[in-house]
Amino acid sequence: MEGDDRISRLPVEIIITILSRFSIKDAIRTSVLARSWRHLWTLLPSLRLGPRLDPLGETYVELAAVAASSWIERIQHVVSSLQGPFLVFQLVHRFHSYQSALLQSLLDLLLQKGVLDALLLVNYNEQVRLHLPSFHSLKRLQLYGCHVVLPAGFLGFECLTTLALENVKITNEDLHFLIHKSNNLTTLKLDVASLGDPLSVTLSLPLVRHLIFQINASVENVSVTSAPCLEQAQIILTKPPYNRLQKVAWVTLGLLTSVIRVSSLNLDWNVLESMSLVTLPFNFTFPRLRCLKLYLHIPSMNKQIYDAFICLLSSMPFLEELEVQLVCYSMPSNKVATLMRELLVMKPDGLFCLDQTLKRVTISMNIFNIVMAGITVVQFFLLNAKVLELMKIQHCMHSDAQQSMIEELQEAKVTSPDAKVVIFNRKDNVTVNVK
Repeated sequence: MEGDDRISRLPVEIIITILSRFSIKDAIRTSVLARSWRHLWTLLPSLRLGPRLDPLGETYVELAAVAASSWIERIQHVVSSLQGPFLVFQLVHRFHSYQSALLQSLLDLLLQKGVLDALLLVNYNEQVRLHLPSFHSLKRLQLYGCHVVLPAGFLGFECLTTLALENVKITNEDLHFLIHKSNNLTTLKLDVASLGDPLSVTLSLPLVRHLIFQINASVENVSVTSAPCLEQAQIILTKPPYNRLQKVAWVTLGLLTSVIRVSSLNLDWNVLESMSLVTLPFNFTFPRLRCLKLYLHIPSMNKQIYDAFICLLSSMPFLEELEVQLVCYSMPSNKVATLMRELLVMKPDGLFCLDQTLKRVTISMNIFNIVMAGITVVQFFLLNAKVLELMKIQHCMHSDAQQSMIEELQEAKVTSPDAKVVIFNRKDNVTVNVK
């Protein structure tokens, strides 16, 4: 390539933007195009390495230990060559626990270079041990599959706004200190297990607007003592061993009662099942909640779960929008199907949201064998939601199943005079006449 070609005459900033769209291997190869290009790749502002990106030209396979270690060393060489600081550094791999030292040296190198925006480290193998450096200007941090230790003199992340710890082990003390020293957080996602004592988490989140918390069997207690800005909360529950079911149910209830001022709430299906194990009715109310997303596991449906579902709705008097995701990993038994028909044709009394506020309902069902159960759920809300404006049904069924659904819905009892039913599938949308 001649030095005066059109691309080379572009501003350096534009050329760097072009190079940032390449894999790191191809970006380095541009050094041979012209003398003016020789070191341009070292100005790259971001580096994303992982199996989907074909890092350094290697096909991603289960690497042997020596090869994997060599791969990390090659990454270190690339990072050393880049001028930094980075806007984004992302590394996705299958590390082994004995490679912790290599990975630690890479983190220390990144600390020298500087990471301004996002650091994402995802490990899909054995947990690696990391001493977490204090990246002073870091805004987003995501760690997956790590054993995190805060080193002596850890200063925290004064600019951090998003923190995601997933499949991470950390001590109670380090977790509290990490969150305390990240006092500009607006988004927090925690899926952690404690090292040593059972995990006990008390969160003070002055600026957090979005909280995602995954409860597992190692969590002994979790609560949010202060979160004046919290708008959205998502609670995920990993189903515990049988002898921990009752304990985890009360832990889940404790977290739920400490986020009652949110406007949007997302509960996975294990949460509702867990709620059926605690004392009903609930003695709390969500005064601001407008949107609820709920997962309902059809094969687990019983009278206790139905009661928990009704009690949950009764605690949300101003609910306007509800999405129910039906989950099913096996064909529901005839007993479950019969029970659902019996329960969901009943008219619950005293549910303010059904009488006064619930206007939009979405029922999602992506497996054919829950169609009839899904129709029963739809019929429940058509019958009971008195101010319903829109019922959306999302599915990926074949046309015969959809036609059967339409015929069932045309016979449904509808209370709201303004209710509109629309079926969404992969190809088109169908409005059902339910008047």
